[in-house]
Amino acid sequence: MLQTLRTLIVDDEPLAIERLQILAGQQDGVSLVGTASDGASALRMVEALAPDLVLCDIAMPDLNGLDVAAAIDKLDNPPAVIFVTAFDQYAVAAFDVAAVDYLLKPVSPDRLGRALTRVREWRSAGRTSGQKSRWITEFWVQNRGEMLRVDAGQVDLIEAERDYMRLHVGARSWLIHQTIKSLEERMDPSQFLRIHRSKMVRRDGIVGLKHHGDGAWSVDLGDGGVHRIGRTYLHDVKAIMHGA
Repeated sequence: MLQTLRTLIVDDEPLAIERLQILAGQQDGVSLVGTASDGASALRMVEALAPDLVLCDIAMPDLNGLDVAAAIDKLDNPPAVIFVTAFDQYAVAAFDVAAVDYLLKPVSPDRLGRALTRVREWRSAGRTSGQKSRWITEFWVQNRGEMLRVDAGQVDLIEAERDYMRLHVGARSWLIHQTIKSLEERMDPSQFLRIHRSKMVRRDGIVGLKHHGDGAWSVDLGDGGVHRIGRTYLHDVKAIMHGA
């Protein structure tokens, strides 16, 4: 029997709430327990109603969706949170508050259905805020109008492109709105290595180091290509690789 999800919708736009109500009503196993138009009201309703799921906008005045999710994440038995937003630049920040999924407006019924499946899996696994890793283990990336999950452990190369970072996974790549400094602070240093002011690589993807005639060095990622090591990072890269 399909697990019924008691659901709270949070958005500061009445039309957006109405659309989500219609979408949720088209899904099996969803019971709408209420709506809230601001973050403070949302937290009061979570406390009073103890929903299983909160569908939450991010860009709201005063207490935004990230603030709401962070407060929910501290509860002993937190509901699942799915962000529903028009913007993709919050995808990395959403990891910090353990959101189960990240939907881009306008949301299709199929995409919402897949998100609800994830929520049921999340609940069945007994996920709690105390089990969250300090390191980024997955990314949400925009792909054909929706957000796709990418396992951080599958990322071969991360390189800067202006105000964005490009994640390379095999022959595919995606852009995320983030700086390399902020990513470096969140990527597990036992798995990822900064080799240049604009590049990080997955350590177990390194085939070897190459020395060039001009005194420079590069890391060889095999099919992922050869990438120059910045002089600032050369000593640390060589020390880590020789000690591996």
